[in-house]
Amino acid sequence: MSEERFEQWAAGRQNARFTEWLRQRTEPTWARAATHRFTTELADGTLADPVMRRYLVQDYSFLDSFARLLASAIVKAPSLADRIPLCQFLGVVTSDENTYFQRAFDALAVPAGDRVQPNLRNPTRDFHSLMAEAVGCEGYAETLGPLVVFEWLYLSWATAVSDRSPEKFYHAEWITLHANPEFSSFVAWLRGQLDREGPLLPQDRRHRVAALFGRAVEVELAFFDEAYRET
Repeated sequence: MSEERFEQWAAGRQNARFTEWLRQRTEPTWARAATHRFTTELADGTLADPVMRRYLVQDYSFLDSFARLLASAIVKAPSLADRIPLCQFLGVVTSDENTYFQRAFDALAVPAGDRVQPNLRNPTRDFHSLMAEAVGCEGYAETLGPLVVFEWLYLSWATAVSDRSPEKFYHAEWITLHANPEFSSFVAWLRGQLDREGPLLPQDRRHRVAALFGRAVEVELAFFDEAYRET
């Protein structure tokens, strides 16, 4: 990860964005996650059901932690105008996305125990730990750091394959949940929040945000890899 400071990176760049600086610091890990074999096979409809099952079971296990992360961002946001989009997105996550998981679990014959209390794999535990750490930070920007990764990275890979139409609904809908105008607008707004906050932070907090952001990208890549591990 590059140690170049934001001011150094931004010098001479028009409309330099804090979130773009954060993303570039994580390369090539970001690109590897955004173009992962999992996303390609999902879009082609060739992703094996056991892989999809492992992925969704682990992913659903941190929906509660993710809701807590969003709730924390809502509490820390500096104004009502900043809170409203986060509240609206929390509603989507706990309704449309939650419903998708239940339908996919039924189609993939996921046992009841794996739906509510699965054996957590290492990347999943890392996700839980990362989100808990972000929730525990006092600052809004620190909470936004991993949140921006989770949504922006998924928008990136899903948009790249949005022209595909895999036959199985649990493949196709996982793409459309993350590649649609409403989600794209939310990610743009979310990035804008961190673009506004980041350059104003003292150096120690900026470093903390960058560290949280970078860890989130690394865990996303590990999470995709883990879906292919049978044990």
